[in-house]
Amino acid sequence: MTTTFEKKIEILREKFFFSSSQANVSDIAESFISLTVSFNSRITENEVKQTIRRVKADKASNASDISNRALQASFTELISVLTSLFNACITHKYHLKQFKKTQTIVLRKSKKSDYIDSKMYRLIALLDIMSKALKLIMIKRLSDIVETHHMLSNAQMRARCKQFVISTLDLLIDQVHTV
Repeated sequence: MTTTFEKKIEILREKFFFSSSQANVSDIAESFISLTVSFNSRITENEVKQTIRRVKADKASNASDISNRALQASFTELISVLTSLFNACITHKYHLKQFKKTQTIVLRKSKKSDYIDSKMYRLIALLDIMSKALKLIMIKRLSDIVETHHMLSNAQMRARCKQFVISTLDLLIDQVHTV
């Protein structure tokens, strides 16, 4: 049983920050698909507004101390500034240092009888709200491009918008009938 604070820190560090080797990708065939996609790279105020509204108001913020609720309450005053900031990030291909900062905390898993084992804890990374907003905008844009240009296989269902259980079952039934 670990009794010293330093020993507990070392056990958690080994558990959560282990060094891993590179994945073996030798069995993946090399392929390159040449596809040119044009799109408007300018982020609109409407995209920023929709994204800020979607973020949960009472989520924890990181070291910037700007809460989601405060940003949502003041975004009408800040919308043009945030839109300009996000567009500058894209234009200059630069991600602000403040956006890269995270604060990682260790939480106990609930309803466990013994917290001596490091497996009874989990890591939570707290990201900057503005970094989250920019990331969500870019994810939405990339998802739209991928869907519009049919860049994923029809068999790819996980984490895709507008793919329902019925679509997955239909695909599975079709594949069973072709076998």
